[in-house]
Amino acid sequence: MVEFVHIIQDRQGLHARPASALAETAMKLASSVTIHINDKTVDGKKLIAMMRLGARYGEAVRIEVEGDNEEADSKVLQDFCNKNL
Repeated sequence: MVEFVHIIQDRQGLHARPASALAETAMKLASSVTIHINDKTVDGKKLIAMMRLGARYGEAVRIEVEGDNEEADSKVLQDFCNKNL
C-alpha cells in the first residue's frame, strides 16, 4: 500500500466538478483507492461517497492506493490532486 496526504487548495473544497474528475481518474486505475478525511473513509472510485466527505479548503485528505501497480497509480493521483484540488 502507498499513501499520501494532500491539502485541499480549491477555495470551494472538494465540490462536484473536481470530485467527479478525481473519481473518473481513480476508476481508470488498476489499484484500489481509499480516501480518508478525519474519521470518514470512502472508496475513491465512487463520486457520491466522495461528495459525502464534505472536504473543505485547507483540510488534509489522506489517499491510500493498493494494488499491483500502486506506485504508478499513486503518482497519477498525486499529479491529479496537485493540479486540480
